[in-house]
Amino acid sequence: MRGTARVPVRAAKPPVLRFPSPNDPSLRSVMIRLRALTLAFPLLVLSAGLLRAETARFEFGSWAPGTSPQEVGKRIAERFLATPRLDWGAKSRFIVYPEVCAWYGALTYAKLAGDTDLSKRLVERFEPIFLPENAWMVPPITHVDNCVFGAVPLEIYQQTGQYRYRQLGLTLADGQWDNPTPEGLTRQTRFWIDDMFMITAVQVQAYRATGDTRYLDRAAKEMVVYLEKLQRPNGLFFHAPDVPFFWGRGNGWMAAGMSELLRSLPEGHPQRSAILAGYRKMMATLLATQAEDGMWRQLVDKPESWPETSCTGMFAFAFITGVKNGWLDGATYGPAARKAWLQLITYIDANSDVREVCVGTNKRNDYQFYLDRPRKTGDLHGQAPVLWCASALLRP
Repeated sequence: MRGTARVPVRAAKPPVLRFPSPNDPSLRSVMIRLRALTLAFPLLVLSAGLLRAETARFEFGSWAPGTSPQEVGKRIAERFLATPRLDWGAKSRFIVYPEVCAWYGALTYAKLAGDTDLSKRLVERFEPIFLPENAWMVPPITHVDNCVFGAVPLEIYQQTGQYRYRQLGLTLADGQWDNPTPEGLTRQTRFWIDDMFMITAVQVQAYRATGDTRYLDRAAKEMVVYLEKLQRPNGLFFHAPDVPFFWGRGNGWMAAGMSELLRSLPEGHPQRSAILAGYRKMMATLLATQAEDGMWRQLVDKPESWPETSCTGMFAFAFITGVKNGWLDGATYGPAARKAWLQLITYIDANSDVREVCVGTNKRNDYQFYLDRPRKTGDLHGQAPVLWCASALLRP
């Protein structure tokens, strides 16, 4: 039997990989393109940043006579100094939170405007409080609306370095966290949206005065809990869990409180991302609900409700602060903030009093209650946010 012839099998040669010569024109062309892209990318990023900065500069840096933050802030701060101390009679004899909020705004405005005479007079207004016979002017450490008082002496301390102001302010900031809850919250927690300015303001000011991060941690933890409990899917906030209305100034307290906290909260803070997300979610809905003329309303989501100045000032402050710090897109939110400011200041009368200010408002599960709230002129609930806006516009 004849055998089958065997054909030798040769191993296939591995493919030869040929790399182009460094002098190969095609390779040079590719390398030039890659190098150009590498160089262009940071320039594109820088250009985008410069464009945002230029947008903010244009939106916030060019004002017609009488509309600039320097001029308006000066008018409202001087009006505050001419206003007698608020006296709520039997309800409270001590200094109350609307005066605190306007005082804080006037102090920050004076500092940013470089108005040393105004700063001096604002500090002098505080001096009588240190007299033993006036100890009753300092609020008891029993409520969020009382403890926010500490933000004023802490601001004065930052501007003057006088230790007694720091000591007084920290007494309220630390007293607010005396005997905290097992979750680490202040016993003053009540889940009203107003709280997120009142608590945040004094705790953040304590951090700014001392550099002690425990104050930031307190405010941030409290803020996240309030966001989880009160923020709705549309980004806005009920006045309280049992009051399902998006009251204007109540939401303004939240917007301003988040803005103040984010200004001082470091990038790496564990609560920052959650707070920034809640802030941006709220800002998006505020942008959508802003009226054509730039105002917001007594009930934010109800076009039939009346234009209200205190919430408009607070929302404008939040927009301005967000654009200035890069949390919000300047091309989108800058024009809205400018429109709000320019419309808001048309509500300031010849006496430098702001009109159409909702009076102090307790919670009530009643839609008509919010629509029918009395409106005042010159109420410090409305004067204060104008000063905050002027300060925000003057910040770098």
